[in-house]
Amino acid sequence: MEKQSHFLIIVCICLFICFPTTATETGPDRGLTKLFVFGDSYVDTGNRNFSARSWNQPYGLTFPGRPDGRYSDGRVFSDYIASWMGIRSPIPYRWRKMENASIEYGMNFAFGGTGVFKTLVSAPNMTVQIDLFQKQLQKTLYSKADINSSIALVSMAGNDYTAYLARNGTTEGLSAFTKAIIKQLGLNLQRIESLGVRKIVVMNLQPLGCLPSETISYLYKNCSTSGNSLSLVHNQVLEKTVEKLNNKSKESVFVILDMYRAFLSAMKTEGHQPGTMKFKDQLMPCCEAVTKGYKCGNVEGGKKMYVVCNNSNSKFFWDDVHPSQAGWRAVYLALKSSAYSYM
Repeated sequence: MEKQSHFLIIVCICLFICFPTTATETGPDRGLTKLFVFGDSYVDTGNRNFSARSWNQPYGLTFPGRPDGRYSDGRVFSDYIASWMGIRSPIPYRWRKMENASIEYGMNFAFGGTGVFKTLVSAPNMTVQIDLFQKQLQKTLYSKADINSSIALVSMAGNDYTAYLARNGTTEGLSAFTKAIIKQLGLNLQRIESLGVRKIVVMNLQPLGCLPSETISYLYKNCSTSGNSLSLVHNQVLEKTVEKLNNKSKESVFVILDMYRAFLSAMKTEGHQPGTMKFKDQLMPCCEAVTKGYKCGNVEGGKKMYVVCNNSNSKFFWDDVHPSQAGWRAVYLALKSSAYSYM
């Protein structure tokens, strides 16, 4: 039954690759024709293998109606960046060789669960993702003009901290670890620039203390102060590093998207903006495990070990760490004005 399910998923993926879809938002024609994505589950559109929970029900419930490898009930942040550019979401690296696969809009190298360094999942970290990108360029799949008219989107580091703490990393060592992450991230960003990309958009850390995995300890009523403090420190170091990188380059190649403020703004949305709605219980996920030790999408003995809310559009978070499609759209809208000004 599992093999049959995966076969049907592959058939559906073929249809989406041949007839790609885009998010409902569209942006102006800014001459940006390619999007190359590096990062984690916030931007992964289907690179992880079938063992990842993103391929299990109820993921993909809202879009496309079945699991397709996205860590949400629907579209994720990279989908909305593509829509802002006026292009379709780029094909996941994993599916690039499928018949009729289109590389016209760039390529997505992001793998859910990964980070700047090696994390708790067996998947390519950022350095390896850039290796994969470089190999595609060496195959001359993209011209110099293609790369010059492209954007690189980078979402990294949250999983590095999760891995650090899971490996018994100390609070005292966090400052040094943050510096190590940002140092390597800076080197990786410079490498992407050296490959010809003229605009590199870096997502800073969201308020980690507001993720349901943290707020469950507060009955989803309050954010963790320590978690949010970690994000703020990380973002301050990142900002200084990106400023130095821009000073070295002839142009302002590197742009930071303030996910920290965007998350907080989106969660507080009162529905006054066109197309938005007020989120109920902002810190509570739509898909929640029924008991400790399980996560959304987990099944044991044929029994679902999770429950799903009646309306995912009313929830900012989909599961323990990922926004819902509605949540990502709200984040996108919160960032939209700054995206226009920077790019």
